[in-house]
Amino acid sequence: MLAVSLTACGGDGGGGNDDDKGKATGDAGTTVTLPKLDGQSLEVAAVWTGAEQKNFKAVLAEFEKRTGAKVTFVPAQDPIINFLGSKIAGGAPPDVAMLPQPGAIKQAVEKNWAKPLGPEAAKELAENYSQGWQDIGSVDGKQYGVYYKAANKSLIWYNAQVFENAGAAEPKTWDELLNTARMVYDSGVTPFSVGGADGWTLTDWFENVYLSQAGPEKYDQLAKHEIKWTDPSVKEALTTLAGIWGTKDYVATGALGTDFPTSVTQTFTGGDQPKAGMVYEGDFAQVNIVEAKAKVGTDAKVFPFPAVGDTAPVVSGGDAAVILKDSKAAQALVTFLASPDAAEIHAKLGGFVSPNKNVDPSAYPNDVQKKIAEALVASGDDFRFDMSDQAPQAFGGTPGKGEWKALQDFLKNPNDIAGTQAKLEADAAAAYGN
Repeated sequence: MLAVSLTACGGDGGGGNDDDKGKATGDAGTTVTLPKLDGQSLEVAAVWTGAEQKNFKAVLAEFEKRTGAKVTFVPAQDPIINFLGSKIAGGAPPDVAMLPQPGAIKQAVEKNWAKPLGPEAAKELAENYSQGWQDIGSVDGKQYGVYYKAANKSLIWYNAQVFENAGAAEPKTWDELLNTARMVYDSGVTPFSVGGADGWTLTDWFENVYLSQAGPEKYDQLAKHEIKWTDPSVKEALTTLAGIWGTKDYVATGALGTDFPTSVTQTFTGGDQPKAGMVYEGDFAQVNIVEAKAKVGTDAKVFPFPAVGDTAPVVSGGDAAVILKDSKAAQALVTFLASPDAAEIHAKLGGFVSPNKNVDPSAYPNDVQKKIAEALVASGDDFRFDMSDQAPQAFGGTPGKGEWKALQDFLKNPNDIAGTQAKLEADAAAAYGN
């Protein structure tokens, strides 16, 4: 794989001393001491919905048990920076927000919304996270974000029965993926399900192809808009993508009206005739696979995103806890989220990977998830973060605009490569200001 791995190992384990103050109940771990916060209330905002929100609320419930604080989950909308702006303008910001982009953390700091981590949270972060994950949560040398949740966004999930019926094997290269798609198509099943209603799924497709094909140096340059989207390397990646998106009947019908959860569930329902045999997305797709009543590792299997160039890509994403209203309670919550205790609760519920290197791998509920998590922690300190998440929100993270909209239009008309490049460059130049 490219030197673009998800997180790193190294450093000392542990996170504080156990004592009677702030001990967990049940089988939750107790590696970090938390203060008593009886009578205090907190609000935490995130864009998470469905099972993802439900599972995070279980983590917040443990914090409530250990501290006596009351925590309310506030559902946010994309782009979360706009949502937070309206809350702050109204004088009612949440205490903590889960920000899905490094660019959003930077914006929150520049607007003087974000508050630096206190000594306890910073200590927990330093003990449990690689330097790389610490760095992407910092701005101008100050630590603001704790990357509570990570994602391996270089995975393709497949319906095991469909592959068996088609006589298909897991591909390792892009050419092999195209051959596999043809075998699935010939067996009577549409090869791919694409959640095109959510533009971020399309940026993830592009990033994996571009990283493997153009290489990490070009990837970094494009992420910073140091090269233009009219560059020949972008044309090459879009041409490669069109090999799937533009092949008749290779993408399940209605892709532009299909949201991400449905793109997953329709791949693992319908018996021998699901709407598609494969769906691309990160490890978090397991939540939706379970909702489809399919068993991960048996009904639903996974292979790494195939190598388009010399090496296979690994693209990461994540969500960072950022304090907006500084208080003892807010600092305590972020300290808890930086600990193995919180991550292990969430890990047991599935659909979650932590960049915290001191999380016990046995906390993950199945071998597939465990291997993804172990690889994430063991893979070193040099990684590439999701490109669109590094971009200004107006370009890389706003529904109906910028990269999301341009790639949705490209999914609709994969023949218009030049037009797509021109639109991407115009929107990027406006958002980056160069």
